Amino acid sequence: MSHPPTDPTAQPHLVSLVLQSKKALQHGQQLCSQSQSQYNVSAQEAVEVLALDAKVRWIADAIIEQLKLAAGVAKCIEEKRAALGKQVKSWDTSRTKYTNALESVLESLGGQVVPPDFHEESADSSLFGSQHSDADDEQPFGYHQNAQCRPIISPSTSPSATLRGKGKSRSVDLAERRRMARADRRKWKTLRDFVDDRAIEEILETIENERNILEDVLNQTADYPSSLDATINSLRDSLPLPPQVPILTQMQDVLVAQDTIITSMAEKLESLAVHYGQMAGALKETEETGEGFGEEDMQAMNRDTEELPIIMNELDECAQQVNEHLNRLTTSRKDFQQDLDHLLTVLDTLEGLGDIMSEMLLTQDSVEIKCEESLTSLQQQLETLDHLHERYVLYQTAFNKLVLEIARRRHYRESTESIVKGMISQLQVMTEEESQLRKHFNAECGAHLPEDICLSIGNEPTRWDVVPWPGDTREILPEIDADLIIEARERLQGQSDFVVGPESI
Repeated sequence: MSHPPTDPTAQPHLVSLVLQSKKALQHGQQLCSQSQSQYNVSAQEAVEVLALDAKVRWIADAIIEQLKLAAGVAKCIEEKRAALGKQVKSWDTSRTKYTNALESVLESLGGQVVPPDFHEESADSSLFGSQHSDADDEQPFGYHQNAQCRPIISPSTSPSATLRGKGKSRSVDLAERRRMARADRRKWKTLRDFVDDRAIEEILETIENERNILEDVLNQTADYPSSLDATINSLRDSLPLPPQVPILTQMQDVLVAQDTIITSMAEKLESLAVHYGQMAGALKETEETGEGFGEEDMQAMNRDTEELPIIMNELDECAQQVNEHLNRLTTSRKDFQQDLDHLLTVLDTLEGLGDIMSEMLLTQDSVEIKCEESLTSLQQQLETLDHLHERYVLYQTAFNKLVLEIARRRHYRESTESIVKGMISQLQVMTEEESQLRKHFNAECGAHLPEDICLSIGNEPTRWDVVPWPGDTREILPEIDADLIIEARERLQGQSDFVVGPESI
């Protein structure tokens, strides 16, 4: 490096130059010694960093494998829950079908009126019985399963007596009341009125309660998969990321860089030593010979000495770079140590998580057992609904057939009464004719016959009457409007489209 010529009068004394050279050499030696020590420390730090990196990678790999196992447990629980959910959903679908089928037949019962004559006489003559009896409380159908349709019995009368007006089957008040009741069908009862709704509601409420209990059991493990996944993801995200550049390469780069710097510093220290040796030799030569150096020599020595600050600055920069590299290594070691400490904490967390997952699996197994028991019970409840549906379908069918049966019996009764009426009229005519003939005979011959001969010749002809069989009474049937008979027949004809059971829904 060139410098402008120095003023000879301003040149420092040779001793001063020697002292400056010595001071620079000593400072340089100190810097080099410190840098060499730091270089040695850096090598040790690099070894520790590599060791920590190996431990971190080994533990991190082990943690990842354990997290995979934990994820498998979460998936297993989720699959088990999904299988249970599928069973429950299938039951819910069946429940909807059975319930809709029951509601449909109940709605149909509510749309079919019952003529007042069917139930207004007395509880004993009711076609369905009282739904409030003690025995009916045991049946959800509103009537005895073995109940028989009892005919409505009127006081004992014969067809002939009725035809001749000798007796009345009903009072005028009762007939008028029934006529008025039949006139307004909105006040009639329906088949639904003879159903025990309370028993049905109890069954549906029982099903709903058991379904809610099943839902509570299912909810015991509802958050297991999500909480496990959240924990697994949190632990996985907390793992240290692998460096973009391999640690071994980084350490080699740092040590090579430091080695280059140390070599450069040694060269600079050597130049300082050479300069100091030259200055010290010049001073010794002056002291031994007593002769000074010329102006040109002094200027050269002065220029060389002025280069010392530049070299010292370069040494300072090199020493700072060595220190910076050491700090990088130290920071890396601390970071890896923190990562290692964190991974050890994660291992402890995983150990605790393992215990938790064991409890989760045991709980899930318990939930499965309880769900299977609940589903079995609920399936039995559905069978009860199916039986109810079938019972009410048969109930409605039997009622429709009852209407047609009563209509048939009424036709039979009217036909027999018509025969009886004709027979009575014919007997009356024959009796009158016989009476006239007997009167004519008696008028013509009776006065000429002895009184003690054929005493019965003067008797009137026997009068005949057609009466029910001894012990029987005239059958009284409920009044049924013609449109109700037609409706019942149509319902029975359409019965093939309404299969018993919800499978056809």
